[in-house]
Amino acid sequence: MSDTPFGFGLPPEEPDDGDEGKKKDQQSGGGQGPANPFGFGGLPGAGGFGGPGGPGADNPFAAMFGSLNPTDLGAAFQQLGQMLSYEGGPVNWDMAKQIARQTVSQGTADGTKDSSVGPAERTAVQEAVRLADLWLDDATSLPSGAGTAVAWSRAEWVEATLPAWQELVDPVAERVGTAMGDVLPEEMQAMAGPLIGMMRSMGGAMFGTQIGQAVGVLAGEVVGSTDIGLPLGPAGKAALLPVNIETFGKDLGVPKEEVRLYLALREAAHQRLFAHVPWLRSHLFGAVDGYARGIKVDTAKLEDVVGQFDPQNPEQLQDALQQGMFQPEDTPEQKAALARLETALALVEGWVDAVVHAAAKPRLSSADALRETLRRRRASGGPAEQTFATLIGLELRPRRLRDASRLWASLTDARGVDGRDALWAHPDMLPTATDLDDPDGFVHREQIDFSELDKMLGEAAGGSGEKPNLKKDDDGKGDDTE
Repeated sequence: MSDTPFGFGLPPEEPDDGDEGKKKDQQSGGGQGPANPFGFGGLPGAGGFGGPGGPGADNPFAAMFGSLNPTDLGAAFQQLGQMLSYEGGPVNWDMAKQIARQTVSQGTADGTKDSSVGPAERTAVQEAVRLADLWLDDATSLPSGAGTAVAWSRAEWVEATLPAWQELVDPVAERVGTAMGDVLPEEMQAMAGPLIGMMRSMGGAMFGTQIGQAVGVLAGEVVGSTDIGLPLGPAGKAALLPVNIETFGKDLGVPKEEVRLYLALREAAHQRLFAHVPWLRSHLFGAVDGYARGIKVDTAKLEDVVGQFDPQNPEQLQDALQQGMFQPEDTPEQKAALARLETALALVEGWVDAVVHAAAKPRLSSADALRETLRRRRASGGPAEQTFATLIGLELRPRRLRDASRLWASLTDARGVDGRDALWAHPDMLPTATDLDDPDGFVHREQIDFSELDKMLGEAAGGSGEKPNLKKDDDGKGDDTE
């Protein structure tokens, strides 16, 4: 996957059909332009574009559709019409879903294909999540957050997580779509209305294509609904992907049951956090939106593209999107948004890492090995890093995750499980990026005793007139007596 934002780089891989079509077109010597001028890979049912001797080899649309049978030709024109007539938001999500499903159906690079989940696998996942929740009761004060446990195929993961992707990606794409309509002088915009509409439709299709490819590739890697540190699935539903768990544990030398159980612990821990910290989801998604608002568009480059835009060659827009037109602003506000997002994700993942390790270490002989495997996966660019790099140009720093995990473990030692988890009561109580640099300083910092404040407010409401003493005694606890 690309390490730059959507629309900033090439898709992970184009379907084989599209590449084959280009080769055939070049070999035939016919056609005035690429076999697939829209740069979207193969269309449904297309076995190859512009085959040798295909009808209409002198025009790009005939080259594109010439070798198709009537049924495939109708499907191809239908998709093209949908692409050009799209009038929705900044991303064509219908196309994104279609591309993601196509990417999933092609299988992963190692040859693993998606498959339906059988009854035995569903039962195994449900039992693993049930046992994981039982173990987590000793490791955290947050109660279970998983009302149900489900086993998903890759295609089911795509379907279930697309609403969350829409919430994450639309702010970035909106910036691009607005810029595409604003580059022309105001007096020219009325005259160029149809062109601008076509550009926006094409932009929505291009974003939809790249997002669909990214989500489709990610579906072949993730093992649950919370791998990237965000709640992508429906609330209260712990989900695991058996086919990907099988691939993940294949060469680890660890029994499959232990691998499944360890990953169920991580999924169930995420579910507890997101279910019982009500502000956390909006905080994380808001941080993504805040970072996206700082992305600016090189309007000079976009104006140049618009001035030379050829409706018969709309791939120019995609080429422009791939040449670094959109960059984050180097402003204090943007840096603050980036730090807030990185820190929030690190704290979530660090807490899960610490809690899962505490629950698994006494019970699973493979706990240390599985923990290190997941950490290395992150350090080498696992799903979280790749997805966020593709999404908004953000690369999570693995060092932050390790620092956060150490800080939560130290808090457990110093304040106990209840004291550690109480910090999730409000975002202002959480450690900051600076605290991750000095975890000992944060762990031993004097904390306000909110229980005394609650008591004071309750007594004031009851008219007792009694004022509790909020001073701290030697053991750090409030004393009601003078």
